[in-house]
Amino acid sequence: MAKSPTPPKPTPAELDLLQVLWPLGSATARRAHEEIVKERPEVTYATVLRLMQIMHGKGLLIRDESERSHVYAPAHPQESLQTNLLKDLMQRAFAGSAKALVLAALKSGISKKEREEIERLLKDGDDR
Repeated sequence: MAKSPTPPKPTPAELDLLQVLWPLGSATARRAHEEIVKERPEVTYATVLRLMQIMHGKGLLIRDESERSHVYAPAHPQESLQTNLLKDLMQRAFAGSAKALVLAALKSGISKKEREEIERLLKDGDDR
């Protein structure tokens, strides 16, 4: 089986847009803009449209041109892109050490609920 190419690394603005698109599955630029302005009212429709066009060119989004308004969707699943970004961060900032990355994340502060969930995941992992 051929290994799929590593997806390009999104910029912070592109990652913000992907965070909007992943739950939607796909959306027109207008629909994506409606979601983004809920958190960032200063973002214009033209900015969202241009960013989606750039992301399509980079291979971060796929585009359905069969309708009058083009519909965009993430080209890569959320988990896949996050895993690639995490691996890159681990290599660049933590000398490849998953332990160092996890300890840094834990030291940066997690909620009691998150801690309990992590402990449950670790315990369940021991049962396998």
